[in-house]
Amino acid sequence: MPEKVLLGSEPLSAEQVVAVAREYAPVGLTGAAEARLAEKRQHIEDLAHAVTPTYGVSTGFGALATRHIPRESRTALQRSLIRSHAAGAGAPVETEVVRALMLLRLRTLASGFTGVRPGTANTLAALLNAGITPIVHEYGSLGCSGDLAPLAAVALALMGEGEVEYNGDIVNAADALEHADIEPVVLAEKEGLALTNGTDGMLGMLLLAAADLRKLLDIADITAAMSVEALLGTDRAFAADLQALRPHPGQAESAARMFAALQGSKIVESHRGPDCNRVQDAYSLRCSPQVHGGARDSLTHAELVASRELASAVDNPVVLEDGRVESNGNFHGAPVAYVLDFLAIPLADVASIAERRTDRMLDKTRSHGLPPFLAADPGVDSGHMIAQYTQAAVVSELKRLAVPASVDSIPSSAMQEDHVSMGWSSARKLRKAVDGLTTVLAIELLTAARALDLRAPLEPSPVTGRVRDLLRTKVEGPGPDRHLAPEIAAAEELVRSGAVLDAAGI
Repeated sequence: MPEKVLLGSEPLSAEQVVAVAREYAPVGLTGAAEARLAEKRQHIEDLAHAVTPTYGVSTGFGALATRHIPRESRTALQRSLIRSHAAGAGAPVETEVVRALMLLRLRTLASGFTGVRPGTANTLAALLNAGITPIVHEYGSLGCSGDLAPLAAVALALMGEGEVEYNGDIVNAADALEHADIEPVVLAEKEGLALTNGTDGMLGMLLLAAADLRKLLDIADITAAMSVEALLGTDRAFAADLQALRPHPGQAESAARMFAALQGSKIVESHRGPDCNRVQDAYSLRCSPQVHGGARDSLTHAELVASRELASAVDNPVVLEDGRVESNGNFHGAPVAYVLDFLAIPLADVASIAERRTDRMLDKTRSHGLPPFLAADPGVDSGHMIAQYTQAAVVSELKRLAVPASVDSIPSSAMQEDHVSMGWSSARKLRKAVDGLTTVLAIELLTAARALDLRAPLEPSPVTGRVRDLLRTKVEGPGPDRHLAPEIAAAEELVRSGAVLDAAGI
């Protein structure tokens, strides 16, 4: 069981969010956090009894914020808010996304700035620990005033309403809570807003995508090195003294990894001598560190934005240290939306350069002696011809996914919410892009490994040889045409699981 994640005054780490979302790490509130929640809740109770209306406590919401709601109607107000806002549509989003969203909302609740009762926060923690995942639909968030419909679906489950995933089945929330011995929450003043005003969905997807992309960029260095080797390229362009002339940290890291991956290669050594008539390699080989490195530096920036958001308490209104309840615009998702869109651009380019390397290995006029399409009997066999078609189709899709969502805005709530971030949409397309890059790198891995085998009796480097050997435990070596789709799927799983990185050992 992963280590328990305790929520209190300290920000969560990205690793903790991933652990809860994917590994079902247990969660809980610190004693200090519970005491702070109780203290701040008293401010809300005082305002609830006051004659002067306070937004979110004793008024309606959004464009209806000017209507004062009497005390006897406020429980109905909270219930109506959640029911009406749980208006999502489309396919259910992934369990890991919903769990990340739940944890990040709990993180803000635990900060004490939202004014919820300790029991409400503890019930949300109980849902996470019981593995109860509300059904959240793909559409319903404009990335402003929080990820409204997705967060409302979670709040609905807290109330014992709606549908949830529990023990592998889709069941009524009330039944799941009863089975898990969790008492549904009757929401009090301010709690409906506190549960729905946040960037938690888009932030959760950013953190999950960043964790995946960090590994994929490491793998891209490995598959690129395999392609350089298979195409009789040189490792000299990746030397540290050349990289130092352009001191981008990501570029230096990728170049060092590619250089290390090629050390000890008999294939590379075979064409170092004076008889080699090639002056410099094609850009898709020689410039791989520049592309991969630029993506690394873009990811570093995105991770910085995510770390700031992890240290934020996003709600509206908020309960300040002195007890004031103030409206604000911190729920606007623009900072997160921008980097979600930003990451889709270098991700598409890393895939694009990988596809170019793959295509080069299949073209007999550019592959320096490899058979056409790496086919066993060209003409009878097609080899990896159509695998590259699949790769190209995915790359084309990734280019479309790189079009930013955050430049769009559709006014809502009777023009009260007249500018929105669309950050949830940015996050959804980035998740698809991460899956696409996984496929593209898997096909490069499959093709480069086959090309290395065809360079026999020359042996690849120890690093690329280990990766090739790992693939051979799932996919046979060169030979007559076989059903390729299962081989692509097997390579994808080796990429996705991290097994390729483990085998490379760099």
